[in-house]
Amino acid sequence: MRVAALYVSPGHNYFGRHGLAPGEHPVVAVPTVECVAGRGLAGDRFLDYKEDYAGQITFFAGEVYDGICQALNCADRPPAVFRRNVLTRGADLNALIGQEFEVQGVRFLGTRECSPCYWMDRAFAPGAEAWLKGRGGLRARILTSGWLKVDASC
Repeated sequence: MRVAALYVSPGHNYFGRHGLAPGEHPVVAVPTVECVAGRGLAGDRFLDYKEDYAGQITFFAGEVYDGICQALNCADRPPAVFRRNVLTRGADLNALIGQEFEVQGVRFLGTRECSPCYWMDRAFAPGAEAWLKGRGGLRARILTSGWLKVDASC
């Protein structure tokens, strides 16, 4: 698995905001991010969110991003709008559900799919929620502390 991009956000724009307008917290692309075992990513909204939280870090496949851009004719929307932490290349993320895996020396446990919700239609384009079913990304727990960095070859 290659790391094509890394993102953090200081606050929630959609999570827990049903019936409200989206928040306005930026998603920040970073060249490196510190993974803190059992807690989350330094600087991200889910750091210490809940004990043993299943979504301490989230992954989204760059290939899925390419596919949705083509399918919905939306090449002008960056992958950051999905608010996942790690944009990957070369990995079947659904195959990692229930599995331990390692990226750049950091160990993770894939917990479940990042199920898309109705906010995806607003954040990306109408039809995004339906298109992303079964390919919305991966939630994971961080098992060992360490750093991830963007792979310059991506």
